[in-house]
Amino acid sequence: MASRIPMRGPSASRGYSATQLALHWVIAALVTFQLLFGESMKAVVEAGERGRSVSALDAQLGSLHHWIGIGILALVAVRLGLRILVGVPEPSNVTPRWAVLVSNFAHRFFYLLLVAVPVTGLLGYYLKDPWGDIHAWSKPVFVGLIALHVAGALYHQFWLKDHALARILRPAQRIGRASP
Repeated sequence: MASRIPMRGPSASRGYSATQLALHWVIAALVTFQLLFGESMKAVVEAGERGRSVSALDAQLGSLHHWIGIGILALVAVRLGLRILVGVPEPSNVTPRWAVLVSNFAHRFFYLLLVAVPVTGLLGYYLKDPWGDIHAWSKPVFVGLIALHVAGALYHQFWLKDHALARILRPAQRIGRASP
């Protein structure tokens, strides 16, 4: 039997709200952009330290990296607020306890990274090391966590067949009040 984690927030649901889904996918797309094109910021910082010029493309991508990082931080604040106010769906009855624990850890770690990485990026940009190094180390951690997250979604979809993947693809209707 699965371990049930109580809902947080005023109402229980079978899935996420449209706003929660939009935030999930927008943040996912922005993080993907950051992971794919973040090296341009490194080129900008290194060129600045050496007194050299940087290509127009690197300058543009570096600027985007900076502002998208700030945007991610703002969107994550909204997402965390919604998570507290609205809640999240409970795990299905077929989800094993170990999977619930791994999921809870992964989600908390995602939120930690989604806050810490932009903050260390800004500190690295304005204050330099060690913040820039800490920020750079986050990339393989993020990639590993994303791989774990995708593997978990596929595990739910194809092994447990509990429709958990559908909950993050389309909004659900609220179904009443959660117990405290």
